[in-house]
Amino acid sequence: MANNLTLAQSVRTFDWWKSWFMIFLGCTILAAGFVYFINPYNIVPGGVYGTSVVLHNLFPNIQVGTFGYMLDVPLMLLSIIIFGGGFGARTVVAALTTPGIMNIMTYLSYDDITKQSPATLLDGKIDLSNDIMLASICGAVLIGVGVGLVVRNQATTGGTDIVAMILQKYFKIKFSNGILLVDSMVVIFGIIVLQDWKLPLYSLITIYISTRLIDYVIDGASYDKLLFINTDGKHTDELRSLIINDIKRGGTYIKASGMYSGAEKEMIFLVVSRNQVVSVQNQIKKIDPRAFLVVVDAYDTYGEGFKPFPEEEAISTN
Repeated sequence: MANNLTLAQSVRTFDWWKSWFMIFLGCTILAAGFVYFINPYNIVPGGVYGTSVVLHNLFPNIQVGTFGYMLDVPLMLLSIIIFGGGFGARTVVAALTTPGIMNIMTYLSYDDITKQSPATLLDGKIDLSNDIMLASICGAVLIGVGVGLVVRNQATTGGTDIVAMILQKYFKIKFSNGILLVDSMVVIFGIIVLQDWKLPLYSLITIYISTRLIDYVIDGASYDKLLFINTDGKHTDELRSLIINDIKRGGTYIKASGMYSGAEKEMIFLVVSRNQVVSVQNQIKKIDPRAFLVVVDAYDTYGEGFKPFPEEEAISTN
């Protein structure tokens, strides 16, 4: 018993350290995305740091990360009030770490921090002035991965992450959609200040890619599939054997009737992984070529054989 308790404590300690490591890693990746691919091209990908990019153009002596601190503090206090001390502590650390890393990277990477142009970034070694689309995509990937890692470990990087969490909590708006909504408003602010209609288009591309990557990092790339199989009673036993014995899944019979014929039928409902779909389709075709099959994406599947139910305070992107 003592050995089991010690092992359980070791696992919890490892998970705790791993969670914090992933938060710091996410903050670093996010900061790198802004310093190397967003800030020097005045791309405004929404959020506190997108707002900071715009404000830096108005007040070049104040760094983007410093504006991040100035905007994040009120939102962090709001986060602690709404989501509680435990969640707030992680958010405070992540939100204070990101702009600090951003400022350090800026001082180390630019010759003149008041003029964060591509030509002064690492002596122009990664100057993408002639390919801003590539800069937008690279920045979006780093931002999406960074924010995704932080959120997956039950924190936020502050800013519009907190606003998106509030929208999710009280208005049931999907987390990534909440970010998209708020960030779009920041882009409008950038249009007004920067007076360049091209940059907002790159900003929208960055926002879209980063929000998709947030979902990817949090939920994973491989969604499960819902299968609805409508077949006549002659093949029910064969399909049951296929599901239970061959693909090692469970299923549910749903009572149904044909709209045209009025005949009573049993529709089979089951969930399989994405890589099983083609095989299952082929096997169903062999058993009953006249079967009616519907395949639908399942973005979250909880229970035995799939994901464990999330904790009450867990962040969802749905």
